[in-house]
Amino acid sequence: MQASTTGRVLHDPKGGSFRFDAGAVCLDFAHTGGAGRYAVFETLHEPADLAEWLAQPPLAAVMTVPVTTRELAAAKALRQAVWDTAHARAAHRPLPAEAIATINQAAAKAPLTPELAADGTTARWATPVRASQALSALAREMIELLSGPLSERIRECASDNCPLVFVDTSRPGTRRWCTMERCGNRHKLRALRARRADP
Repeated sequence: MQASTTGRVLHDPKGGSFRFDAGAVCLDFAHTGGAGRYAVFETLHEPADLAEWLAQPPLAAVMTVPVTTRELAAAKALRQAVWDTAHARAAHRPLPAEAIATINQAAAKAPLTPELAADGTTARWATPVRASQALSALAREMIELLSGPLSERIRECASDNCPLVFVDTSRPGTRRWCTMERCGNRHKLRALRARRADP
C-alpha cells in the first residue's frame, strides 16, 4: 500500500510506448484496453493480468485470493463505465445511467481495508485481499472524482485523434494534452509546419 503518484506506461500496438498520468488510479485503469476499436490496446487478457495491474503502485493491492474470470469480467465492465462517464463529463454530456449503475454496484462491495504493520510505521492491505475489493476502491475513487471539486477538470486530450482522458490537476487548470512529449509536441510541430507553409 503506497501513496505514490499515479500513471502508467502505455504501449502503442503500432510500436513505441509512453508514460501517461491520468491523475487518478481509476482513470489509469480505464486505459488498460477496451472493446471494439480499443481491443488492440487490451492488456487484461486473463485473471492474472488483472492481478498484476492491481499489484502495481499506487494501489499496490497484491492479491491473496486468486482473481476469478468473473472478477475479470466485472473489472472490464467497471473499466468501460469509468471510460464512458469520464468522456461524458469531459464533453459536458449527461452521464450514462448504465455506467453509473455499474460504478455504484462495484463501489457497494467491501473495499480494501488498510492496516498498520507490526513496525507501526508502514501500512498494508489487510488480508484477504480480493480483486472485488480493489475494484470497489477504484469505483469509489471514480465516485469521488465525479462528485467532487475536480469533476470539472476531467478532460479529453485536445488532439483530434487521441481519446485519452485525464484529470487536470495543474494549478492553473490549463492542461490540454495527454502528455506534452506525445500529443503536445505533435501539435507544436504541425503548427510550425503550417506557419512555414503559409505564404
